[in-house]
Amino acid sequence: MSNKALISGISGQDGAYLAQLLLSKGYEVIGTSRDAQMSSFSKLRLLDILEHVKLESMILTDFRSVLQVISKIQPDEIYNLAGQTSVGLSFNQPVETLESIATGTLNLLEVIRFLERPVKLYNACSSECFGELNGRAADESTPFRPCSPYAVAKAAAFWQVANYREAYNLFACSGILFNHESPLRPERFVTQKIVVAACRIAQGSQEKLHLGNLSIQRDWGWAPEYVDAMYRILQQEQPDDFVIATGKSYPLEQFVAAAFAYVDLDWQEHVFTDSSLKRPTDLSFSRGDAFKAEQKLQWQAQYTMPDVVQMMMESRLSQA
Repeated sequence: MSNKALISGISGQDGAYLAQLLLSKGYEVIGTSRDAQMSSFSKLRLLDILEHVKLESMILTDFRSVLQVISKIQPDEIYNLAGQTSVGLSFNQPVETLESIATGTLNLLEVIRFLERPVKLYNACSSECFGELNGRAADESTPFRPCSPYAVAKAAAFWQVANYREAYNLFACSGILFNHESPLRPERFVTQKIVVAACRIAQGSQEKLHLGNLSIQRDWGWAPEYVDAMYRILQQEQPDDFVIATGKSYPLEQFVAAAFAYVDLDWQEHVFTDSSLKRPTDLSFSRGDAFKAEQKLQWQAQYTMPDVVQMMMESRLSQA
């Protein structure tokens, strides 16, 4: 009997790569979205795995919907990757952000508790929960000081998972993931926005790339490696939470410079700093310490920002 995994949020970057990984390990993979009949699942199609995944409609904010789907599927593992994913958008949609992340996670936990089945739950937490780190690297003991509606929602979900693990002895874990990118990122994320613009300009476009604060520093990793960490977290004997990061931070300006240098361009000739793109609050520095993951999961990031930029640029140019 193969293991059965349910991935909520399978249509996103991480969901698609995780589905690919689990299929390679012999899992039966079921993915959910709000309306499985209407969703394009373009990322699953790009990875050529759409035909190998079963799809179900599930509304995470509706307890009855979650109960029906999990009762029907009876998964061994659940990976909760759904919910609003943009920090910037969360300032415009704070209620939807909180409900899709915190209420969605709570419904999964309640259903698992109610059904009394030995289901393992992975919850996607975020480095945004740490807030401003002032040059320090965050590990599992670093306090949360969220600075956006997105981060507040992710922090709430994290503590819900911890509470249910302790109160009801559920196998429920959170991965506190720092930024991780890939060619599957939508263009509303600044990394893909930069890559796409650099490729268009290299091919003759006269546009200017408008960006906000170029001095922010982020710990950027490679998404396919990070979903491997998610899988490893659920294979432990005891449930626990883990920071997943490269341990190296770079200014956004260096990301921009690397992307334009890949196509032999000087970024300063093509980039315009636009103050309207700055967020109400934004973190100036972010870096993770994944020592615990290295020790317990035998996981360590192989790729850092320069590698990520190169792979994203290669992929984009190959589509031209």
